[in-house]
Amino acid sequence: MAATCTKPFLQLSSLSPLISCKPISLQSLSSCCHLPNFTSTRPRGLVSVSVAFDPTGNYDIPMFEEEESPRVKPPLPPTEGRFEVVIDNDVIRRLDLSPFQSTTGMASPLSVEPDDFLKRTIGFTINYTKDDPYDMRELSEFPDIRLWFVRLDSIYPWLPVLLDWRAGELARYAAMLVPHQMSARMGVVFNPEALELFVMKKVFIVYAWLKEQNAPKPRLKTCDMARMLGFGIGDELFDLADNNPHSLP
Repeated sequence: MAATCTKPFLQLSSLSPLISCKPISLQSLSSCCHLPNFTSTRPRGLVSVSVAFDPTGNYDIPMFEEEESPRVKPPLPPTEGRFEVVIDNDVIRRLDLSPFQSTTGMASPLSVEPDDFLKRTIGFTINYTKDDPYDMRELSEFPDIRLWFVRLDSIYPWLPVLLDWRAGELARYAAMLVPHQMSARMGVVFNPEALELFVMKKVFIVYAWLKEQNAPKPRLKTCDMARMLGFGIGDELFDLADNNPHSLP
């Protein structure tokens, strides 16, 4: 029986503890990481599921603070007509998901038809007033904001595929759920292993959900989502999932 493993293209232990992404703003997060190619000497009979950083080929991201930062492209504007979810301090502190549900119409995650959302996409406006006006933390560094997104993600685990990717909503969503640090020079800096686990989990969830909903080209859409966070997913992973189906709860 063939086994499978997920291997980065370079041993993570040989790198700096954190892998850098481009600088971010509150409105947009972009992820553009690169690891050189890693050649596996795996024995015959094993199926290697490769996950590569930055398949788009952008190799100009500095790995360390002392290196020169690249020029950051301005974020793209929000997609016209997207579902705009507005949350504030009160909503966040009560873990109230009703603004999301009323804006999107997703009263129940079991009755969602993905077609409209895939076309219009979803974005968030976070009107968060800091207790200390001199607090320099980014929104993704506030525990109460992150907890709100954790609860949202627990109920709608396939939500990343419906977000407004071009405006940075997918990367900002990931920052709410993945351990990271902030760098004055490089912006958000994800823990690489945590980011990899997050992406792989979402790949399985999103692919299964899109298939369950009879959405067109579920592999392509899932691959596009992973690529937006800097990962390339091979067809062999989807083949393994298809050959070992698991019904959604």
